[in-house]
Amino acid sequence: MLPRVLVADDDRVTALIISAALRDEFEVVVASTGAEVLDLAAVGNFDLVLLDVMLPDFDGFEVCRRLTHQLQGARLPVIFVTSLDQTADETRGFEAGGVDYITKPIRPSVVQARVRTHIELKRSRDALERLAAVDPLTGIANRRGFDDAMQQEWRRSQRSSRWLSVAMVDADQFKRFNDRYGHLAGDERLRTIATALAGCAQRAGEVAARYGGEEFALILPDVDPPKMQSVMRQLLNRVAVVHPSSTSPGAQEIITVSVGAISLVASREATERSAVAAADALLYEAKASGRDRCIHEDISTRTKTAIHRALD
Repeated sequence: MLPRVLVADDDRVTALIISAALRDEFEVVVASTGAEVLDLAAVGNFDLVLLDVMLPDFDGFEVCRRLTHQLQGARLPVIFVTSLDQTADETRGFEAGGVDYITKPIRPSVVQARVRTHIELKRSRDALERLAAVDPLTGIANRRGFDDAMQQEWRRSQRSSRWLSVAMVDADQFKRFNDRYGHLAGDERLRTIATALAGCAQRAGEVAARYGGEEFALILPDVDPPKMQSVMRQLLNRVAVVHPSSTSPGAQEIITVSVGAISLVASREATERSAVAAADALLYEAKASGRDRCIHEDISTRTKTAIHRALD
């Protein structure tokens, strides 16, 4: 897939020159106003923005500041494009969050080189950040990856008024299993649970994470209460599958988990932390009521449902 570049310039000729310079290596989308840039950046998964300083609704410096606020820390490199060449304007651009400056008249070779360099830098940085957000034992997201994804999906649910479902998952009797069979067998059990969770998080935006120790989490955007209950039943069944070919100690013991799950539309009054706390409270309710089950709550109706796995 080609890297995506958003070109923002109200001068049609300049936009065409830049687009022609980049089209062999990049997917180019053109905008002509600051408002259009903000709308496209919110949903477009761009790798870089080439931003004219002078736009008809508000200047590029303001667009860049709004982009930084809108993306809430997500790093989208912005290269300013302008006929201005004063040092003060360059300083304003960097202070607003820009990473580079290109002056008019446009030289295609310069545009190509600058864009190529900053996209390579972004991809290297993104790769390092992904590694930092992965749990080395299980290969799924770690706590940092979960927190980042939760913040992002919470804001998206607030903006779009779409369902967001979250589950907190804990391995049943894990300490007793670890004490009996050893840490290597315990690690294998954690990997088995992680694999089951990953199987429930296949769509874009869905995240399976190791929250800490033997506790895991799921983030499932656009999943309503009935669908979430179905996914939770699948999870309980996936985890409990025994792999008879495994020869590790304790491999023949059925694995079970307790789960607390919620489905909601994120409100302005609540926070993502309160949502996680609500799911965690339901997790402990599931453990207190016998383990090997999920307690799900539809926050919109305050309806709780106990979900059990299929028994052979």
